[in-house]
Amino acid sequence: MNTLSAKDSLILIIDIQERLVAALNKDVIVSNSLKMVTAANAMNIPVIVTEQYPNGLGNTVPLLKQNLPADAEFFEKTSFNALNEDGFLEKIKSYGKKQIVIFGIETHVCVHQTAAGLLEAGFDVYVIKDACASRNKYEFKQGIDIMQQNGAKISCVEIALFEWLKTSKNPKFKEIQALVKNQA
Repeated sequence: MNTLSAKDSLILIIDIQERLVAALNKDVIVSNSLKMVTAANAMNIPVIVTEQYPNGLGNTVPLLKQNLPADAEFFEKTSFNALNEDGFLEKIKSYGKKQIVIFGIETHVCVHQTAAGLLEAGFDVYVIKDACASRNKYEFKQGIDIMQQNGAKISCVEIALFEWLKTSKNPKFKEIQALVKNQA
């Protein structure tokens, strides 16, 4: 399948943590991530959140954490590829979803390496480019390019939201459309 399906999707948020976001000085990633988790809440799409060494880098930014689905799962890691952590691949597989929608920080390190691992494990990987960030624009671009070369589909918030909806007759259409209309 070349488009997202809400029933086949799982969102994987990579390391959108306090100190990492502060180093980026970008509100866009938090804003766009918030749209994705709000849609996940509305459309019953499961969410897993990784935190890279939270003792040193802090926890998931509060605004995002407060808006996650109640059943969102957190996974602490030290590996750049989350799939190298004990039990992580099994956790992903336990949801029975084929499409993994991934975004976070940093694009060229943890997002890239986790996306590569997911592709190797046989998942369809959708990278939400406008909800990813790196400290350096060149590294960001290289991270996106290599994920695409590896077979990930590069997408963005609006594409994902409307692919999940499929039609304006979807009962969640107005709620999801409001996320797009209320852009900063």
